[in-house]
Amino acid sequence: MNEDNKINYYAIIPATVRYNQKLKAAEKLLYGEITALSNVKGYCYAQNRYFAQLYGVSIETVSRWLSHLQELGYIEIEIIRNDKKEVIERNIYIADTPYCQKNQYPYCSNGQYPIDENVKENNINKIIEDLFYYIINNSDRISKEFYSILNRLEFIYTKEILSIMQDDKVQMLKEIIYTLYSLYNSQFKTLLLKVDRQELINLYLISKEHCIGNFFNYYKRVIIKEYSKSNARRL
Repeated sequence: MNEDNKINYYAIIPATVRYNQKLKAAEKLLYGEITALSNVKGYCYAQNRYFAQLYGVSIETVSRWLSHLQELGYIEIEIIRNDKKEVIERNIYIADTPYCQKNQYPYCSNGQYPIDENVKENNINKIIEDLFYYIINNSDRISKEFYSILNRLEFIYTKEILSIMQDDKVQMLKEIIYTLYSLYNSQFKTLLLKVDRQELINLYLISKEHCIGNFFNYYKRVIIKEYSKSNARRL
């Protein structure tokens, strides 16, 4: 990480973080810094030493801040180890309710204040349901490009077919589409040109089985890793 990282990107601190009285002011700033540094790869790979130097505190203090943000469900920390169980990489993902940026989600609640886990889950469910409603009703709120991606993947069903599908299958469809839309509005958009229907379903089932914490961030990371790996094999 270098000085450029401090000036190139906007930091985003949503109301759910700003007004959470359990968080220290410095922890809120750290959250914002993580959102800024996540613009490049979809996650932040800065080490504690970087944050310690940035804010003039000890590495141990940064570690406590990160642990608290993770404890409250605002971030997820991924530790990658080699065959010898040695840590070779540490990545930080934003894990709370998706924040609104450039109107990338069809639904966004304004003026959100501190909310508990049930409310956050309800907000995500609302976004999922709205998105699915727009798609099955061919709404112009959704870009034609995204429709074409769903058409290629055969993820657009008629209302008649949906009415006879099992509820768990419909829910899986909704959650996959929501995840794809999130990727579509990110720097990983080009991966959607290569994703495969059956592979997406397989990765979804694997994610459901192994996910601990925020499912949608976990599922997105699985897709990104799988297709980034596929791209690397082609080179």
